Amino acid sequence: MIRFYQKENIFKLDTPNTSYVMGIACGRYLTHIYYGKYINSVNIGYIIDMDAEDINGIKMDMGEKPGFLDKLPMEYSFGGMGDYRESCIELSSDFGQRGVELLYDSYEIIDGKPELKGLPSTFGEDSQTLIIYLKDDVHGIKVELRYSVFEGIDAVIRSVILKNTGDKTLYVNKILSSCLELPENDYDYLALHGSWGRERHMERQHIGFGKYSVGSARGISSHQEHPFMAVLSEDATQEHGDVYAMNFVYSGNFISQIEKSQFGSHRFVMGINPEGFCWKLSAGEEFTAPEVVLVYSDSGIDKMSHTFHDLYRDHLIRKQWVYAERPVLINNWEGTYFDFDEKKIYDIAEEASKHGIEMLVMDDGWFGHRNDDRTSLGDWYVNEDKLKGGLKKLVDNINSLGMKFGIWFEPEMISPDSDVYREHPDWAVRIPGREPGQRRNQLIIDLSKREVIEYVYESVAKILRSANIEYVKWDMNRGFTDVASACLDSDRQGEVMHRHMLAVYELQGRLLEEFPYLLLENCSSGGGRLDPGMLYYSPQIWCSDDTDAIERLAIQEGTALMYPLSVIGAHVSDCPNHAVGRVTPFETRGIVAMAGTFGYELDITKISDEDRDMISGQVEMYKKYCPLIQSGDYYRVASYQQNHYYDCYEIVSKDKNEAMLVFIQVMAQINMGGRLIKLKGLNPDKKYSIEDKIYTGDTLMNAGFLIKRPDGDFKAKIYNIKAV
Repeated sequence: MIRFYQKENIFKLDTPNTSYVMGIACGRYLTHIYYGKYINSVNIGYIIDMDAEDINGIKMDMGEKPGFLDKLPMEYSFGGMGDYRESCIELSSDFGQRGVELLYDSYEIIDGKPELKGLPSTFGEDSQTLIIYLKDDVHGIKVELRYSVFEGIDAVIRSVILKNTGDKTLYVNKILSSCLELPENDYDYLALHGSWGRERHMERQHIGFGKYSVGSARGISSHQEHPFMAVLSEDATQEHGDVYAMNFVYSGNFISQIEKSQFGSHRFVMGINPEGFCWKLSAGEEFTAPEVVLVYSDSGIDKMSHTFHDLYRDHLIRKQWVYAERPVLINNWEGTYFDFDEKKIYDIAEEASKHGIEMLVMDDGWFGHRNDDRTSLGDWYVNEDKLKGGLKKLVDNINSLGMKFGIWFEPEMISPDSDVYREHPDWAVRIPGREPGQRRNQLIIDLSKREVIEYVYESVAKILRSANIEYVKWDMNRGFTDVASACLDSDRQGEVMHRHMLAVYELQGRLLEEFPYLLLENCSSGGGRLDPGMLYYSPQIWCSDDTDAIERLAIQEGTALMYPLSVIGAHVSDCPNHAVGRVTPFETRGIVAMAGTFGYELDITKISDEDRDMISGQVEMYKKYCPLIQSGDYYRVASYQQNHYYDCYEIVSKDKNEAMLVFIQVMAQINMGGRLIKLKGLNPDKKYSIEDKIYTGDTLMNAGFLIKRPDGDFKAKIYNIKAV
């Protein structure tokens, strides 16, 4: 519920358990007052002395603005006028003027949630939206701050639209999407970091004075950092304490930052990374910034995760797939790499079909003359020397086995050794006169150009029209370098990476309109673009190119902080593992991959009979637990990343009648007995059956459940918990 209380000059947004409060200080400045546990009162302006002649002891003297602006808790901060903390917006005009002063103008409250033009965004009719208009008449701009809430969800969704209402061209050097002011307290920040093959490892650090930021300037949300940050009270745990979190619904460059000021207050911001960004905004034009999801939890990290999971399942992922059972697939990449032909693909599919696997995905190497990674990206036509008889014949043969067919593309790339590059060298992102840096022997295709967008779309769509293809793996294998576009004017070169991201969203949206049945899985060298922006188009995203079951424990734990398990692309691969060389039991590999979409990444015709014989049982187990994995509440019980010995998580159904407990012993310890695990999320008054023994819910949660000591390293087990 959203209300404006005119007498108090207060805006108040209420969700089931939280309140978000803003006020208009001195009739001029939109100030942040409170975000936290639900409060009933609106008489809360006293927190910042909003109606007084001074604010927190600083006199509101317009001739001495720096004295109070640097202390005022701003709802959307601006720079150059006396607030020396992080600003959310920076502009420059033709004559170089940069300072911005945003003053309150008006507001409106509407039912529902408007779409964001050209951008992914949360959706749902059971919602309300507050739009607050700020203005700067000197620059000739109007800023729309949008706030949306959904019924039953403890989240606030924020976005920003900037309009040039004047008659002069402006240049937007910075436009962030969210600003949150937190009071003086001792906080930690929680962020996710990594690299290729070890994405989203959690890092928690104390916040001292100054700025702490994570971000990407690679053109993708990246393996190295993640568009998520949480600020936690120092005492916060999985179950207790305050957590303020932001997640960016965007797949390109971002920055997230927490700043502790000289006065001990904290400013928490998120948005497009201003590094390398500059958007030309002509008179009458507008710029829409991507949205940020804000979540507050008064009950620790678990509750934060539940809120993100519920929001994304019900208001971001497309309804067709969110609770639908996904096909168990087998991908040939780690099984064959580029060395395959139509017979090999069919043989893998034929054997897989005997064991309950439902889809064959043909990965890189089917197009142009691509037999390695040095050629042919952009030449999206079938290599019939490799796939004799053509693609449709292969797909029809695989369909005759009762299996679906999927295919890999990397539409955002172009190989220097390709027909399309030889014909259109200006289609590559590169700086004129400079030898461009390549990664994986490829360049980025310039999606700033409408002709290129249309070429890419038709190239992919033509293949999909040619055969019964029901799944696409959309890959993106390198970050941006040498950023320049041959089709943009010199004063628009700072738009290249954002325009690229808008084009990707357009392309994926158009594909889903023409092929509404398509299951789209995004990928970027593994998990380099696993973010809410991609979830709007694809209900599952490849989590990491590291498929080792033990490495995946930390990767999947960090990913599940905010993303439902049903979106995490996770496969059983062969051993020794191709990334780290580790050998783990096939059974353990299957159980770890249950925390995701579940599938196989191997040549099923070459693995041992013992491993192959387990596949049918693994598929059956996944289907048994699939409804719970897709809709249940996820609880982190123990973290191998923290304790270095074992990992444990639990999924509990919404009605608390069923749960699954997953335990992985990574390292055995001498003189150790069983592990006493305290379960979470059960009904304390119900009785539950585990392995034919009956326990009460309060006993399992307070006294614990004893897991017998597994014999050896890398052992895993799933415990089924049912109310009786």
